[in-house]
Amino acid sequence: MPSRTYALFRQAIRAEQQVTCVYEGRYRELCPHVIGTDKTGEEAVLAWQFAGESSGPLPQWRCLKLANVSGAQAHDGRWHEGGSHRTTQTCVKTIDLDINVHVRKLR
Repeated sequence: MPSRTYALFRQAIRAEQQVTCVYEGRYRELCPHVIGTDKTGEEAVLAWQFAGESSGPLPQWRCLKLANVSGAQAHDGRWHEGGSHRTTQTCVKTIDLDINVHVRKLR
């Protein structure tokens, strides 16, 4: 059974909604793109962080372990996404939902 945080991020992907949350002690504003589990079986999401706090420059791709997310809230707002990838993402090993494959291709 997925966690409440997982369900919130999954629904945000389907609705192309932004998510605000605290991750590793920093406030983040992001658009989730891929959700599922990582190589250890933990719930994970690949998201484009466009605002908030960061240890590095923004915007950038983030791999979040959902067990470490708190205060997550989804809301409407401009959808953000990163540029093209030069490598395959390794954040989510077992993909449940990918905005480009499962959501946009169905429209």
